[in-house]
Amino acid sequence: MKLYGLIGYPLGHSFSKQYFTGKFEKEGLTDCFFEAFPINSINELGALLSANPLLKGLSVTIPYKEQVLRFVDELSEEVKFIGASNCIKIRGNKLIAYNTDIIGFEQSFNKKLPKGQTKALVLGTGGASKAVQYVLNSAGIEFLVVTRQGVLKDGFIQYKHMHPQILGEYRIIINCTPAGMYPHQNTAPEIPYQLLTTSHYLFDLVYQPAKTLFLQKGEERGAAIQNGYDMLLIQAEESWKIWNSR
Repeated sequence: MKLYGLIGYPLGHSFSKQYFTGKFEKEGLTDCFFEAFPINSINELGALLSANPLLKGLSVTIPYKEQVLRFVDELSEEVKFIGASNCIKIRGNKLIAYNTDIIGFEQSFNKKLPKGQTKALVLGTGGASKAVQYVLNSAGIEFLVVTRQGVLKDGFIQYKHMHPQILGEYRIIINCTPAGMYPHQNTAPEIPYQLLTTSHYLFDLVYQPAKTLFLQKGEERGAAIQNGYDMLLIQAEESWKIWNSR
C-alpha cells in the first residue's frame, strides 16, 4: 500500500483528499490512498510519520509551508530560494522539500495576464506569497508586498498606503491571504475596491468559494479575475509526479 497525505490546520477547506481519492479510483490505483492530517502544531509531524510508516508523500498547506522546513533533510533549489514548501517527498527516512505552488501559480496566472501589465501588488507574506513572489521575479514583474503589520522594508507597504497613485500604477493584485476562504467567506482583503478599473487583474489563490468577495468586488468594477482552482489542480499533479519520481 502507498499512502499520501496532507498536513495543515484547519483542513475543512481542503479538496486534496477528494481529488486524489477520485484520481486513484479513475486510474485504477487500488494500492494508493490519501488521508488528511489536521495537526495542531508542526511539532506533531514526527509522531505522524512514525504512526504512518507507509507514507510516500505529503502536501503541506496553511500554516506550515515555512515551519515544515525545520524537519526536512533536503531542499529543492526553489525551496532554498523562497523558504517555503508545499510538497514533501518521503524516501525511506529522508524528507525532501519541493514547491509546486510555483508552477501551479505561474501557469494559471499567465492565462489571463493582460499584455503590458508589469507591476503587481501581492497581498500577504506567508509561504504562498513567497511562491508568487518567486514567479513574479522570474517574469520580470515589479511588485510590492502588502502587509497588515510588522516592520516595513523596501518592497513592502501597508494596506493603509494603497492610495490612488499605487492602484493606478500597480494593476495586478494577487491575494495570498486566507481572507474569503471557508469559514470566512464574507471577508475580503481591505483594499480600496472603488479604485479598481477594467485595466486591473485580480488573482485569488483561494479556490473555495469559486468567486470570493475579493473577486466579486473586482468583477463589479470590470476587472479581470481568476481564482486558485486551476493552480490547485496543476500543483497537485506536479506533486504526484514528484512523489513517484526516482
